[in-house]
Amino acid sequence: MSLDSVTMKNAVNRWKAMNASLQALKSAGVEGIMMDLWWGLVERKVAGSYNWGGYGSVQIGGFLGGNWEMINKNQQNLLSKMATGNGHGENSPYFDGWKAFEDNPFHPTKNPHGVIQMGLAENQLSFDLVETWLMKNPEASICTPGGVNDFRDIAIFQDYHGLTKFRNAVANFMEKVRGNRVRFDPDRIVMSGGATGAHEMTVFCLADPGDAFLVPTPYYPGFDRDLRWRTGAQLVPVVCERSNDFKVTREALEAAYKSAQEANIRVKGLLITNPSNPLGTILDRETLRMVVSFINEKSIHLVCDEIYAATVFTQPGFISIAEIIQEKEIECNHDLIHIVYSLSKDLGFPGFRAGIVYSYNDAVVSCCRKMSSFGLVSSQTQHLIASMLSDDEFVNKFIAESANRLATRHKVFTTGLAKVGISCLQSNAGLFVWMDLHHLLKEQTFEAEMALWKVIIDEVKLNVSPGSSFHCSAPGWFRVCFANMDDQTMDVALTRIESFAVQNNETCTTVPMKRQCWQKPQNNLRLSFKSRRMDDIMMPQCLMSPHSPLAQSPLVRARN
Repeated sequence: MSLDSVTMKNAVNRWKAMNASLQALKSAGVEGIMMDLWWGLVERKVAGSYNWGGYGSVQIGGFLGGNWEMINKNQQNLLSKMATGNGHGENSPYFDGWKAFEDNPFHPTKNPHGVIQMGLAENQLSFDLVETWLMKNPEASICTPGGVNDFRDIAIFQDYHGLTKFRNAVANFMEKVRGNRVRFDPDRIVMSGGATGAHEMTVFCLADPGDAFLVPTPYYPGFDRDLRWRTGAQLVPVVCERSNDFKVTREALEAAYKSAQEANIRVKGLLITNPSNPLGTILDRETLRMVVSFINEKSIHLVCDEIYAATVFTQPGFISIAEIIQEKEIECNHDLIHIVYSLSKDLGFPGFRAGIVYSYNDAVVSCCRKMSSFGLVSSQTQHLIASMLSDDEFVNKFIAESANRLATRHKVFTTGLAKVGISCLQSNAGLFVWMDLHHLLKEQTFEAEMALWKVIIDEVKLNVSPGSSFHCSAPGWFRVCFANMDDQTMDVALTRIESFAVQNNETCTTVPMKRQCWQKPQNNLRLSFKSRRMDDIMMPQCLMSPHSPLAQSPLVRARN
């Protein structure tokens, strides 16, 4: 077939005529045809990423079937199973919203009708405090005249233990965040490339491929990537219910553990996030004691993600697992306890990629330290952070002021939502709210949730994250981040939400809940799936792009 059988837009040229010719050939007994490919069309955007477009349409009567399969097989043979598999998680509604934002980002003057980013859990409310400190302490950076004398010592090789002053400063900061009620040994601090790397490193040390970790729902979508993609581990959801505000219960833990056993899956640990992402809630003392009792009885590991510890902005205060295991009445094998921490949320430094594993198990500390060579924190970053966190006056001021500003922003946002009848799960931590829009669903299904989410993305122009991407057990919940923007952008976002809610509340005044309260728009936003069953929502997805994300990809920037 001629090269112009497919147009420069990667569509079939003269489809009706071609279809008639192919059908005639098939009727005459022809078993196959040869068709040349324009690789400039197929591989136009990214090297190694193929869009077969019009060529894929010319699979009439099996003419291209064999060759098509052979091309895909050859591509898979060139790359590893990991590269061509479905484990990364980029092809998910959680990240689809990011892509919508990147295609049309809001700007107050250059693009006032663009999409506002409310899917990024980032703390930008206290950067002025950090900037003021940096101006007063230029020697903290080796790239300034004041710090250049330290350049040689910091720039040369550093072993993977990390700078002593960095580990001491981080231990000190972790203690202050926890009210100085616990102590952390700097020699047990292992650094990693962000909490993403810290989680993966911990799983590599604790589990073999096929082993599983229990994870209460709803949970951060990135865990499907961080804990599973390269380790081969599995995640077993611990289903937490809307009826009790998604609290973790012993019954739910036992049910998940039993289901894993029945499926012949070996459970190696339990992962809890405290404070919770996406709920913004904290685990109380009794729940933490119950969790410790559970893992101790089962003799499985407990990994505690505490990366939002300093974002608690009202009482009750944060309680670390480190505080629980030092209680005299608690029976616990300390070798089973591990904490993942970072400076991405509490300080607002996700770009520094400063992740921490703190384990009470000597063997895990030793193994993690060896593995950390694959994702070290740069010595320049360690030097700066060590200088900043060694300043007790700054640290105390930052922790207090950051909490005050988070409390203020949380109140402004939730009060604005309440004025138009939108409620959120009661919370006192995190950089987001868990917003309840189930009353706006056409019907109480995850398909209806995704349809509403498309309206919010396309029409309201807000990137919020649907609860189904967090494996939530009930439809209609959305995580909305409020700390990654200035006051003016927050006002615009609130105005958009309020206008949308008022419009739909008026439409729904006399309409039963199960009837549609909004008109589905005509739009082109791509969904990652056509429908979602309950099993699909609760079980981690193995979705992947085989190619590395772009520099601004949410997989690089987001840890929320």
